[in-house]
Amino acid sequence: MNGNRGTNRKERARSFNELNAVANRAAATEAEPGNGTAEAPSKPDRFGQFAAQASAWLGSKWAFVGAILVILVWALTGPLFHFSDTWQLVINTGTTIVTFLMVFLIQNTQNRDARAINLKLNELIRAIDAARDQMINIESLSDVELQELHSKYEKIKADLPAESPEELREDVRAEVKAEIKAEAKGAS
Repeated sequence: MNGNRGTNRKERARSFNELNAVANRAAATEAEPGNGTAEAPSKPDRFGQFAAQASAWLGSKWAFVGAILVILVWALTGPLFHFSDTWQLVINTGTTIVTFLMVFLIQNTQNRDARAINLKLNELIRAIDAARDQMINIESLSDVELQELHSKYEKIKADLPAESPEELREDVRAEVKAEIKAEAKGAS
């Protein structure tokens, strides 16, 4: 067991249960807005909710179809407006505004997803005995420190015996077959 942990399994289990309780209270608070609990945020994250819904809709096939239709309508009206500068300015202005706004929606979604993935990875690192706890907050390291860490792991990877993808596939297949045989023997 890693000596840097400073906690035993019971303490870690209690910590895990406390985290689950906080997550459950947060979920209950979201499900029942205005219930007056201490954990409830004073103001809901309206922009976050809007960004999530907008990203979900704007990332759908229907939004893509809608964009294609707008472009087709614009192109078909070209002869009507004699392909004037104003006609071109309409599509240029529209696409510029949409692109500008989409940058913020996409960035909000990316930030939220990255934060959620980091939290999940942190929980996995914390839960696995062999994992090093020092890896939990590496997203706060500087670029130089991250590059040093990357170089360290590249060296570790280089020291491992090289296996081709075919060799890895064969190893995995052999392990799966062995597990299936073991399960079949255990079931009979």
